[in-house]
Amino acid sequence: MPLSRRVAAETLGTFWLVLGGCGSAILAAGVPDAGIGFAGVALAFGLTVLTMAYAIGHISGCHLNPAVTIGLWAGKRFPAKDIFPYIVGQVIGAIVAGLVLFIIAGNTVGKNGMATFACNGYREGSPCGYGLRAGLLVEVVMTFIFLIVILGATDKRAPAGFAPIAIGLCLTLIHLISIPVTNTSVNPARSTGVALFGPAWATSQLWLFWVAPIIGAAIAGPIYRMVAGDGETK
Repeated sequence: MPLSRRVAAETLGTFWLVLGGCGSAILAAGVPDAGIGFAGVALAFGLTVLTMAYAIGHISGCHLNPAVTIGLWAGKRFPAKDIFPYIVGQVIGAIVAGLVLFIIAGNTVGKNGMATFACNGYREGSPCGYGLRAGLLVEVVMTFIFLIVILGATDKRAPAGFAPIAIGLCLTLIHLISIPVTNTSVNPARSTGVALFGPAWATSQLWLFWVAPIIGAAIAGPIYRMVAGDGETK
């Protein structure tokens, strides 16, 4: 598959992830007496990945996330030469989705619990006031586990056709655990897409949501290979 088509698929897929996941948080989570809450937002993120994995997985691998791209490279599943184009496509898709959400709901920021515009953060940016250390640790660990599940579910020995379900459910669980801490990133593109349209603190704290997920993903690649054994992965 030509790189241009794969990057286009990543752009489209990441657009859907941010629109569906962050959109559920911005538009539906805080509706009085009818909001979907943390659990609904967590499920929405999982469903975006699950649906897009079936839609574009055969085109681009459905990374939708710079940390996933880097983690797959670290696990020797992805060529280094394609990392930058994939990340550019992912970030563009996320920003376009953030813009769409801002056009729809920008005038509600600061009202009805929408002060954060689904941005990731620590201290004042954390839903429950967690600090930098907690935010750093949770993002590293959650991204590490996410990549372990991705690498395992797509291993040639795993049951064929079920990887999107495992990956989507894993992302749902990750959100159930960590939304109270950082609003859950584990995805630098997702964080960037809304931070550009959110409160001032969001861009100043954005560095964490690039550094921590990439560290977690980069660690997961060689760890999975060590557990799986040489020659056991695709």
